[in-house]
Amino acid sequence: MSRIGKQPITVPAKVQITLDGTKIAVKGPKGELSRELSSNVSVEQDGDTLWVKRQDDSRLSRQMHGLSRTLVANMVQGVSKGFERRLEIQGVGYRAQVQGRNLVLNIGYSHQVQIEPPQGVQFAVEANTKVVVSGYDKEVVGNTAAKIRAVRPPEPYKGKGIRYANEVVRRKAGKAGKGGKK
Repeated sequence: MSRIGKQPITVPAKVQITLDGTKIAVKGPKGELSRELSSNVSVEQDGDTLWVKRQDDSRLSRQMHGLSRTLVANMVQGVSKGFERRLEIQGVGYRAQVQGRNLVLNIGYSHQVQIEPPQGVQFAVEANTKVVVSGYDKEVVGNTAAKIRAVRPPEPYKGKGIRYANEVVRRKAGKAGKGGKK
């Protein structure tokens, strides 16, 4: 039995679940999400608890059991609390700002980089160098944060660029300098 798949999912009071065969729809204060799950798993509701059950013990069913449970749990958490991803900008003169809904980055290029958020995602900037990407769909929030980081990933010599808040960038030594062999 999957250690993750057998855990129950607690549904908060303000979240509504709609089950229709393999399709699950979750509606809460932050938004509404729906997903088609694999036919190898089923979702059962028991009061304010959801259980993800697998049909048989085939390899595919075992693989989909834990994945499906995690996807449903992320949907429930997203519509009730939401998700956020924090990014830090490092470099002299590098900064970010929000104009309307768009994120505008000044990160050493000859032009500003504008990033438009997808549906359900908001940007916030703290102290010109800290960007917060928030929303109710974990997958979309993570992909948007990865796209922002890809504009100028951290380089290994000086560490300049955009990185996740908890990311550790391994630094390289650089050139040895003059005065080697004579």
